[in-house]
Amino acid sequence: MDISDKSNAFAELLGAKLLSAAGDVSTASALSGKKAVALYFSAHWCPPCRGFTPQLAKWYTDNLKAKGLEVVFVSSDKDEAAFADYFKEQPWLALPFGERGLKAKLSKKYKVQGIPTLVILDGETGATITTDGRSAVADDPTGASLPWKPPTIWEALGTEFLSGPDGDTVEIDELKGEGKVLGLYFSAHWCPPCRQFTPMLVDAYKKHLKAKQLEVIFVSSDKSPQEFHEYYSTMPWLAIPQGDKRKEALSKRFGVRGIPSFVLIDAATGETISENARGAVSSDPEGANFPWRPKPLVDMCAEGPEGINDEAALCVMLEGCDEATTAKAKAVLEPIAEKSKAAGKELLFFYAPKDAEPAPQIRKLTKLGAATNTPQMVLLDIPDEGGYYVSPAAEVTSETVNGFLEAYAAGALERKQLS
Repeated sequence: MDISDKSNAFAELLGAKLLSAAGDVSTASALSGKKAVALYFSAHWCPPCRGFTPQLAKWYTDNLKAKGLEVVFVSSDKDEAAFADYFKEQPWLALPFGERGLKAKLSKKYKVQGIPTLVILDGETGATITTDGRSAVADDPTGASLPWKPPTIWEALGTEFLSGPDGDTVEIDELKGEGKVLGLYFSAHWCPPCRQFTPMLVDAYKKHLKAKQLEVIFVSSDKSPQEFHEYYSTMPWLAIPQGDKRKEALSKRFGVRGIPSFVLIDAATGETISENARGAVSSDPEGANFPWRPKPLVDMCAEGPEGINDEAALCVMLEGCDEATTAKAKAVLEPIAEKSKAAGKELLFFYAPKDAEPAPQIRKLTKLGAATNTPQMVLLDIPDEGGYYVSPAAEVTSETVNGFLEAYAAGALERKQLS
């Protein structure tokens, strides 16, 4: 990648101009040659932001700027005057306050769910290094490890795991191989949903999944070694010991916010197969579709709406339709969904063939009304602060689906707000 490519990448992301204390600056020039660029989502009205900003400013001024970090403030302030007052305290650059549309796109792109948030981007490519830049900077305020690239999956997993309560161990090289799958089971004895799910996973593993070359590794959130050993004694697989630093690294890597969580990894490539395979175990304990690689088109009633809170999602509601209409809609949707996935678009495709959750909840939130004998299409954009769009089409054809998606991409649809 040459200099112009780098410049174009950041200019495309942040616009041609940024704001400095002295006035407008060229994005390309200001960010050229940086080791990393941090997008700082913050606002003056936010107490945690006001606590973090002086710390970040000191770290930036004392060390991080000299080591190649540039920070760009992306404001959630309520008006330009508040933005201007807050920006006076900051020694870096800012996205102009008037760029509200661009700010919204950045928040959506990086899935910003609260502030302050610090997103670290690679200064060479603009690729995301981490969306948890606050932790990275707080753990290393002098920038010794800047740009804080996360460990690879193999580095995060380490080399050795417990194999049973007697202290035997297994090496990572024994787990790697073509056709093998690693399941990281984030769980703890004190967690009631974990205690409900663990026996289901144990049963499915013993009867079906182990034979399909799944190896599970328990990643413990237990509060003491005693709790860990008691809980682990009920499990027939491997474990990372309680209190091991690998737990934190793996939780960060896979964005684990709650337990139980079940992550599947290709043991040959290290590729993530699924970050949320818990529902797949519950719906397919015999592993008929194991390893449950994400499908381009998903039956939301049978397989759940995984990812619907994180990505825009086309939902085709077919609960009141006859079998022929449903089959025709699926035949139209599948190649469109496959093409979208192959192109790397961040858009999910779901259909609801029957009146079962989450279909009633989607109808309630979008005010679609009761199911009809004709299809209804709604595009949920929950990351966009709960936006959604309804298609007027009463038939699922390549023309109606593609037209709906093209209008959405062009910003030509009426945005509605989820209730």
